[in-house]
Amino acid sequence: MKKFYFLFALFLSIVSHSQERYFLNSDTRLYTSPNASADFLGYFKYGAEVRLLSEDQNGWHKIQADNLNEGYIQSKYLANRLNSRDVKTRDSQSPILEGGDAYYGGNHLFVLAAGLKARALPDKNAKIREVLFTGDPVPVNYLPVNPEEWVNINGSFNKEYAQYTLRKFLGERPNFNALLKDFDKLDVNALAERKTLSERIVQLAWNTDYSSLVPAYKRYYEVVKQINDPKLIAETELNMALAKALSNHKLPEQISAFTQKSQYSIKGFKTKSVTISKTNLLKVMGKPSKKATISDECGIYLSDLFYYYPDLQVSVDEKQDKGEIIKVFINENNTFILNPNAILDHTLSEKDFIDKYGTYVEASLKTPHQYAIIMEDSQFRLEFKDGKLFSVEIFYYC
Repeated sequence: MKKFYFLFALFLSIVSHSQERYFLNSDTRLYTSPNASADFLGYFKYGAEVRLLSEDQNGWHKIQADNLNEGYIQSKYLANRLNSRDVKTRDSQSPILEGGDAYYGGNHLFVLAAGLKARALPDKNAKIREVLFTGDPVPVNYLPVNPEEWVNINGSFNKEYAQYTLRKFLGERPNFNALLKDFDKLDVNALAERKTLSERIVQLAWNTDYSSLVPAYKRYYEVVKQINDPKLIAETELNMALAKALSNHKLPEQISAFTQKSQYSIKGFKTKSVTISKTNLLKVMGKPSKKATISDECGIYLSDLFYYYPDLQVSVDEKQDKGEIIKVFINENNTFILNPNAILDHTLSEKDFIDKYGTYVEASLKTPHQYAIIMEDSQFRLEFKDGKLFSVEIFYYC
């Protein structure tokens, strides 16, 4: 009976510990047995969170890493919290990069593959949480040695947030110019290799700077023409036009001067900038189809009260007779006036928009057909659907 109570108490102790959060106060490794000379499964960086699986065993603890690998670490590296007085021992052989390289602030590596799927579980059939691009920095606190094992690129044990991808698709940041040279060396008939590499080049270019986009799309376009898919060719030609525009991007003061008189025309009524009185709003649009109060913790909107119309969303301060236009759906009744010489209506094609105004916008491959015009405290977000201007939304910085 005494033995039973002892084992039960030990069990409760371990369960209690497992519910606490534990971190590593130094670089270390995950060993297969409680012995520093034993084989090891992977590398930990300072700050990694681990799960405790056993009590102290002669200066060692059995733990679980964030990718669910289990093994042993020395107990002296285990802490309930991290602080500035921690004496960090760095592992010079660890492939994990520390923060401060201008790409990511904490422990990290970079995505090597194009369109890498991050999954909810360490399983190739698990739900896809995110699709990552070549050159994306991802947080990594534990890295297994085996390239076929999984890495938790969120570092969280919480199943709601954890994201996994295979170790072999992570590494040091790819070199853009080296990839260009590798592509140029490939046989022109090696279509599969050229396609894979050109996709990586394009994604890395978007993760580098706008000046890299033109040479990237030049290579990709060669491959696209070989594939001879009309839809892909048209899409690539649009992106090539965008790449050319972005490489000649305007200065902030030029963008500010170009957009300082921006306003809307709503059913022929011209607003003052993005504002309209409640009286004029009701006169032009009538009663809203819905009113709703939103949570605005940052206080970025004129009011928490929103009026919703089929083609308009407005933040309204009823007492002060003010309205702030947040989103407009562009149609035969509504236009967006960037300035008196740049009126954007529902007939404007995405290609024409890029040709005329592409030097003023910001864009991302991850949000295709969406463009931002950056201002001091906000930005206009323009979305195109089926090749035509669909909506304009103003987004304020918190």
